[in-house]
Amino acid sequence: MDSLVESGWQYLITHYSDFQLSCIGSFIIHESVFFLSGLPFIFLERTGLLSSYKIQTKTNTPEAQGKCIAWLLFYHFCVNFPLMMGSYSVFKFMGMQSSFPLPSWKVVSAQILFYFIIEDFVFYWGHRILHTKWLYKNVHSVHHEYATPFGLTSEYAHPAEILFLGFATFIGPALTGPHLLTLWLWMMLRVIETVEAHCGYHFPWSPSNFLPLYGGADFHDYHHRLLYTKSGNYSSTFVYMDWIFGTDKGYRKLQALKEA
Repeated sequence: MDSLVESGWQYLITHYSDFQLSCIGSFIIHESVFFLSGLPFIFLERTGLLSSYKIQTKTNTPEAQGKCIAWLLFYHFCVNFPLMMGSYSVFKFMGMQSSFPLPSWKVVSAQILFYFIIEDFVFYWGHRILHTKWLYKNVHSVHHEYATPFGLTSEYAHPAEILFLGFATFIGPALTGPHLLTLWLWMMLRVIETVEAHCGYHFPWSPSNFLPLYGGADFHDYHHRLLYTKSGNYSSTFVYMDWIFGTDKGYRKLQALKEA
């Protein structure tokens, strides 16, 4: 496995510049993982397959789904991609590299765990701020246009929110100056996690059934279907920040009623 990764990496750094890999390569990977993981949930919603696992009975119209995709493409090419280009010099300054040797899997795992923890902390507070009256009305309400979320709505947001909460995703890598391979793996996992949290389905194989402290789709779906002043569940990945600060009480009461 290691030799296969090293051979593939050798090909990449031989044929493409560091800038091309860091910016264009990162953008291609993001788009591929995002749409490949998110589009199946549109298919499920339109066909009604696996509807017994759908959290809400309401569904989105094809027009609403199409609007989401159109705006996402606009945001990704006009906001995300320029942001990746502009942040390249910052990551290089902080020590990011793409050359050999590749980091060990222990280093990769430790760094990605750190990224998840710090991202969740920063995201929680940023998200709570976005639920204050003015910011919700003028910025965050765009994301909440979809009270019944599906996978792709995870990145449907006002450009200001993309920049604001995007900081939470990249603060960890910016602090550690990781290898580009680590950055790509972190980006893929973060995209898959946020798509799953917005997918609108709670399956027997959903990560929240197996991973302690993981929020998942049921946890975040509750946040979307309530009024902004009463929603709670502000964390992105884990549940402990909401538990510590008491912003999950409504959700916990609902869970207790379901289990009673």
